[in-house]
Amino acid sequence: MRIQNAIILFGLAFILVWGTAATDEPIKVGVVDLEQALVSTEEGKKAGEEVQRKQREAEAQVQPLVEKYKALEEEIKSKKFVLSEEALYQKQLDLVSMRNEVEAKLKQLDNDLKVDAERIRGPLVKKMVDIVREVGKEQGYTMIFARGAGGMIYNREGIDMTDLVVEKFNKKG
Repeated sequence: MRIQNAIILFGLAFILVWGTAATDEPIKVGVVDLEQALVSTEEGKKAGEEVQRKQREAEAQVQPLVEKYKALEEEIKSKKFVLSEEALYQKQLDLVSMRNEVEAKLKQLDNDLKVDAERIRGPLVKKMVDIVREVGKEQGYTMIFARGAGGMIYNREGIDMTDLVVEKFNKKG
């Protein structure tokens, strides 16, 4: 897999060098950390707070179920030797059922949170990418990589344009 990625990167670099060699313009490569840029903007901070608020609400929804589960678990532990075998078996079945209910609720809430986060952050990511493209065109970049995305092996500090993108994003509001 790494060899295949290296071959693809080498091919892209070759095409880039070959394609730009015909022009007199130097190759200018930029790097932007989209995640850092998003959390550095006012809109991104608000979106992050909204996602955290929704996460707290989800935790509040599941908390009563978890407490009920823990109470039943403690009851089984404390009455283990006093209950009849049939009653103990029934309590254990109730505990398994309740655990399944908690797990299902957690899974549902997790999926809901992922959808909400994408709904909240999606438009901001699109806006940020559009601004990166705009900055790239204005500043004459040949290409811009997103930090953390596959393929970035090395970059000089001087080509990180995250702060420039954040500044432009905040100006556009």
